Amino acid sequence: MQSRNSRLNSSALRGAVDLAAVKAAGEAAQKAEQARAERARQTAAGGDPAAPPAQPLVIDVTEETFETEVVQRSAEVPVVIDFWAEWCGPCKQLSPILERLAEEYSGRIVLAKIDVDANQLIAQQFGIQGIPAVMAVVAGQLVPLFQGAENEANVRKILDQLIAVAEQRFGIVGAPVDPAAAAEAGEAAAAAPRVPADPALEAAHDALDRGDLGGAIQAYQNVLADRPGHTEAKLGLAQAQLLRRVESLDLQAVRAAAAADPKDVTAQLEAADLDLVGGHVEDAFGRLVATVAKTFGEDRDTVRLRLLELFEVIGADDPRVVAARTALARVLF
Repeated sequence: MQSRNSRLNSSALRGAVDLAAVKAAGEAAQKAEQARAERARQTAAGGDPAAPPAQPLVIDVTEETFETEVVQRSAEVPVVIDFWAEWCGPCKQLSPILERLAEEYSGRIVLAKIDVDANQLIAQQFGIQGIPAVMAVVAGQLVPLFQGAENEANVRKILDQLIAVAEQRFGIVGAPVDPAAAAEAGEAAAAAPRVPADPALEAAHDALDRGDLGGAIQAYQNVLADRPGHTEAKLGLAQAQLLRRVESLDLQAVRAAAAADPKDVTAQLEAADLDLVGGHVEDAFGRLVATVAKTFGEDRDTVRLRLLELFEVIGADDPRVVAARTALARVLF
């Protein structure tokens, strides 16, 4: 599927980088906490918190059902999204693999199938430029997986990594729990007071939702001035800065410049930004690691710092970030 316009716009990119501009992530995390408390109560009552859900594991999703079936459900289980179309030959090879694995994983993931022809707004919001494309949503946060057909062995490895990330970062994939500890955790979660909204952070999120990237950047910087280690503000700032960098770029011109001169730092930085926004996370990281290896002095430091910024967008615990950090260390030292 080709993009209708090679010039990107910020409203489409917000969906591609992070659902509801990190605001949904906080809401989904809260729902995940509630779901964990409910599973804890079920365990204490003799139930099985890891039992497969009653809902179907493979679902067709539309623009009308996306919020419920993908964003809300991602608070309890990773939702893998298969972007496909009837005319797409490679989709017909990949989709049965994804469907079979979704059933095999018995509730550890849910597969959401989105027909890009029937749901063009969602495809635009995710920045889909070609299909098949596979992404995931975990606790409201977007995790780009891969584009193009993959064999079953590779898909299985990717899904295993996704589940590991969901367990480590969000704790939303069920596992056996000690009943006494579960009961205690459930009671504590139920009794915990609701944390009031942070007005400064909400202002930053709202600015990002409106497409006011300059205002969002300033608002996130205000939060970080008072609380330098605030994780959500750091993530929001990195995303807002990325969106502002790419909103006026021309896809074709940037890619042509990057291909023409691998040592052109500006072109490689812009191409890496576009790679990341388009869901090609490993390509973005690989491009900048390779550029670090080819450059020296201020140019090398500029590229290195940009790579660290992109790590912030994806998250430090993501396996692709861990691998890229290792690769970066090899070329630096």
